[in-house]
Amino acid sequence: MKFLQTLKKLFWVSRPISWPNTAYPFAVGYLLTGGNIDLTFIIGTLYFLGPYNLLMYGINDVFDYESDIKNPRKGGVEGMREERAFHPTVIKAAILSNAPFLIYLLIASDWAARLTLVIVAFSVVAYSLKGLRFKEKPILDSVTSSLHFVGPLLFALSLHGFPTYAWGFVAAFFLWGIASHAFGAVQDIVPDKKGGIASIATLLGAKLTMRISYAVYYIAATLVFVQGHVYLFIAIVGILYCFNISPYLNVTEKTSASVNKAWKRFLWLNYIAGFVITMTILIPFYI
Repeated sequence: MKFLQTLKKLFWVSRPISWPNTAYPFAVGYLLTGGNIDLTFIIGTLYFLGPYNLLMYGINDVFDYESDIKNPRKGGVEGMREERAFHPTVIKAAILSNAPFLIYLLIASDWAARLTLVIVAFSVVAYSLKGLRFKEKPILDSVTSSLHFVGPLLFALSLHGFPTYAWGFVAAFFLWGIASHAFGAVQDIVPDKKGGIASIATLLGAKLTMRISYAVYYIAATLVFVQGHVYLFIAIVGILYCFNISPYLNVTEKTSASVNKAWKRFLWLNYIAGFVITMTILIPFYI
């Protein structure tokens, strides 16, 4: 029973609601650039589904503990607040679950793909790990956070020589990630300041950060649209992210916690975006 309870805790620490956000980009990128449903596809998809997220969010929960216990939105799907006694278990589980997948993927890759995977894994660790803490370096925090989600796609592309036709979509996805992190940081301005944590939102302020996020979302959607009219519906979904945060463009530090409503919608909007992207990819095969 204790073992099952530990697994349950680790499951929630890895934030399963976000698993598709990292596994899906790898799987789609791998298949659309010439890959098949082979062993590398299966292992890569499984890695970016669970272990990768346990590494990312597990380290984050351990080293953000002091601020998380002061953050009212923590303690559920948006981040756990496990007691300090459980932290060593989280770290060990993250290492042990990641190691076999990383070893296989490094062996199965060429040097360009290996370097890409190392950078992606390093960014996940560097974001939260004490001594690096990229998440406390404003601007770099949003860039690194975006790489957490674009990274699996970049690794998939690296396995097939980085095809140039994909870079417009990569740029749009990267900008989407920056905008998402930045607006997400706004809801945490007050607990972050109480915990002594700097972020893009604590640097720029709530209102400016939200307005920058809105603009970057719009640019990302435009980048998708100019790739071709077939991607119109994906671009429209991109605009929905703008609508999602538009009520909060005048938010202040005092009212910054209210942005959590948009963040909760954002989590489910990602599933709508995934559905539209999937349909856009599949429909040409049946026409």
